[in-house]
Amino acid sequence: MTMPAGSILVADDDTAIRTVLNQALSRAGYEVRLTGNAATLWRWVSQGEGDLVITDVVMPDENAFDLLPRIKKMRPNLPVIVMSAQNTFMTAIRASERGAYECRAMPMNRSSIPFRWSAVRRRCRKSTGCWQG
Repeated sequence: MTMPAGSILVADDDTAIRTVLNQALSRAGYEVRLTGNAATLWRWVSQGEGDLVITDVVMPDENAFDLLPRIKKMRPNLPVIVMSAQNTFMTAIRASERGAYECRAMPMNRSSIPFRWSAVRRRCRKSTGCWQG
């Protein structure tokens, strides 16, 4: 049995986006956990789960800009990728200021998803050693 390439926590209130990310990342060998809210994501992160977080900016219970500082305080080396359908320059700046590793626009080309996260993994591993998987 092959070991997973890493564990990715995905938080997005859009079921279709969670499904697409789950399919693409699972096929690429990642272990994926999905949630539609920030509270569950925070619970997982605070329990030490995940090698990478992918989160939407806007969720029903909390937005990523409020959650990011808590994540970075508890787990400073955990890379967090923020995705937004309203990806503007200001969104990217706010995400970066709050500790996001990267800010990506949605929708993304489904075939590029695993390659994109693999590149993030390599870059993160080289720069900070944060990716454990």
